[in-house]
Amino acid sequence: MQSNSRLSVISPFLDKRHGTELCVAEQIERLTEDFDIHLYSSRVEDIDLRRIHWHRVPALPGPHLAGYLWWFAANSMTRWWHGKRRILQPDLIYSPGINCLDADVISVHIVFAEFYRQVEKKLRFRSNPVASWPLLIHRLLYYRLIRTLERRVYTRPDVCLVAVSGKVAEDLNRFYGRTENVHVIHHGCDVNRFNPQRRTELREMARGELDLRENDFAALLIGNDWKKKGLHGLLEAAVRLANPALRILIVGKDDATPFRKILEHNGVAGRVQFLPPRPDVEFYYAAADLYAGPSLEDAFSLPPLEAMACGLPVIVSRQAGVSELIHHGEDGLILENPDDAQTLAEWIRRVMQDADLRGALAANAARTAQAHTWQDNAAAMKVLFKKKLQNC
Repeated sequence: MQSNSRLSVISPFLDKRHGTELCVAEQIERLTEDFDIHLYSSRVEDIDLRRIHWHRVPALPGPHLAGYLWWFAANSMTRWWHGKRRILQPDLIYSPGINCLDADVISVHIVFAEFYRQVEKKLRFRSNPVASWPLLIHRLLYYRLIRTLERRVYTRPDVCLVAVSGKVAEDLNRFYGRTENVHVIHHGCDVNRFNPQRRTELREMARGELDLRENDFAALLIGNDWKKKGLHGLLEAAVRLANPALRILIVGKDDATPFRKILEHNGVAGRVQFLPPRPDVEFYYAAADLYAGPSLEDAFSLPPLEAMACGLPVIVSRQAGVSELIHHGEDGLILENPDDAQTLAEWIRRVMQDADLRGALAANAARTAQAHTWQDNAAAMKVLFKKKLQNC
């Protein structure tokens, strides 16, 4: 492989505020010395484009299904035109998820067949008010399209699949029988941005802004779709603890109304804060004393790894792919059953009360995170791309 191999990257948008897009952005920024990278995308933010060729693909506003179909067709036509005019003939095509039919390498961040299995009962018409049926029909059509594309693309043995966790690799095997040419490459984190020193620098300011007192113990959860992230279990654990020093910080975009009702009913609403996402997410890690993420299901879940890099003790569920990097009792705690609020409450209590345990988990967590950086992730992708090019 020559250092000037042309790599086309296909993604609807890229920034560093969304999990999949963050991963691809971190990868391609680190691969510019080895590849001539051509990015086909409608929107790009937070990325240094000085060594990346961005080919803007026009976006279509409107319903998600229509937007996806337009994007799928528009990026394919744009690339076909570039090939016809000899503007670009790539050596390799890389796509996060299914954005085209001609990708050589696809990173799989979610298997929609598994996701649909989990939510299928909630998508029945009799389970939803009539007023929501138009949106429900839209979602059903979109999920059917994606699953159809998964069956067409993921079953092709010539397409190299990169699973972000062993859990995703198992889903690919279960639904599409893929075991060959499937590689597990875990996410990384930016340890220059997320580290104990930076957390210490920000801590006083961050806790002050969030009105956290010196004796308050803050447990943090970050992400959207709070039910899937296990918020019900975390709030139930907080109710069981009944410790006025425990504060729960919930960061993300979701409807807090049903959760507020639970909190008010149990008299703990004053100890829970629902907070908006912010670009300097390290602000929240600095304010927190523990990351608690009892996910019901998560292909990976990046916030716990970032929290570990900052020197925070973490509790995650076995259903999150990030648990594959954690050694229970050494650099984190793994909840086997995310619905086990009693065990979660006991573990939060232990971390709150046992300073030695808290310190050991935090120090070991930071060391573990140091071994899982975006540089490591990009290096693994580079090796895979090289092998794929050699076999072309």
